[in-house]
Amino acid sequence: MDRTALLRLLDEVRAGSVSLEAAAERLARVLPGAAGARGEGPAHETTFRIDHHRALRCGAPEVVLGSGKSPEDLVRIAAEVLTRAPRLLVTRVDGARAARLLAAFPDAVHHESARCVTVERGPREPGRKGLLVVCAGTADLPVAEEARVTAVALGEAPEALYDVGVAGLHRLLGHLETLRRARVVIVAAGMDGALPSVVGGLVAVPVIAVPTSVGYGLGLGGLAPLLTMANSCAPNVTFVNIDNGFGAGYVASLVNRGADAPRLTR
Repeated sequence: MDRTALLRLLDEVRAGSVSLEAAAERLARVLPGAAGARGEGPAHETTFRIDHHRALRCGAPEVVLGSGKSPEDLVRIAAEVLTRAPRLLVTRVDGARAARLLAAFPDAVHHESARCVTVERGPREPGRKGLLVVCAGTADLPVAEEARVTAVALGEAPEALYDVGVAGLHRLLGHLETLRRARVVIVAAGMDGALPSVVGGLVAVPVIAVPTSVGYGLGLGGLAPLLTMANSCAPNVTFVNIDNGFGAGYVASLVNRGADAPRLTR
C-alpha cells in the first residue's frame, strides 16, 4: 500500500463504503511488524524478509536486486512483493533470471538493455513529466536505460536524449529546449566524464551524474569519470556511484516528485 492507496482507503471509510473492521484488516497487512513481512522456511533458515511497509514510508515498493540471487529465490521474492504491491521492479537480471521471471509472471516485461524486469498491475496515475535522461554514447545506454526504467517504475514519464557526448557537442546543443524544460536531469557518461558539467552549465536544475565503466585504456573501471564528476565546476552537479543507473533514477524521481513526496511523522 502506498500513500495514494492509503488516502483512498480513508476516503472509503469516511464515505461508509468500507467498514472500520475491513480497513483495519487491510492496514494490518502493511504496518511494520505485520505477519506478512516474511521469508521462506523456518526462522533460522529464512532467506528473505520483504519490507511491505516501504511503499507507505517511502512512496514505492521494495525494489529487488536480481544479481547474486538464485533464479528460484528471485521468483519467490518477486511473488511475495506482488502479494501486496501493484508493481514490481527487479534490477540487474541476466538472461536466465529474466527468463525464469517471465515464465513465472506472464504479465512481466523484460527491459533487456536496462537489465530490468517490471510488472504493472492495476491502474496508475499518468507519469510525472520533468525528468530527462541523457547519455554520452551508445555504450552508456545500459546505465541510462536502467535509470529511465527505474524512473518509470516510480511514476515518472521521463524523456531521453542519447548519444550526445562532448566529442560532438553540436548534438547536445541542438536540444536546448528539451534540456531547459526538465526539472531534473540524469547524465550517464564514461570516458572523460565531462558531459554532466556541460549539461550543468546549460540548465538551472539539479544534474545527477552517473559515471559508467566505459572507455579505453586506464579508465579504472569508471573511477576516472567518477573523479571528474566529483570535481565538476558546475555547482548543480552531484553524482552517484559507478554504473548506478538505479540510484540515479530513484533520486531523480524524488526530486521530480518534490512536494508530492510522502512525509510520515510520528
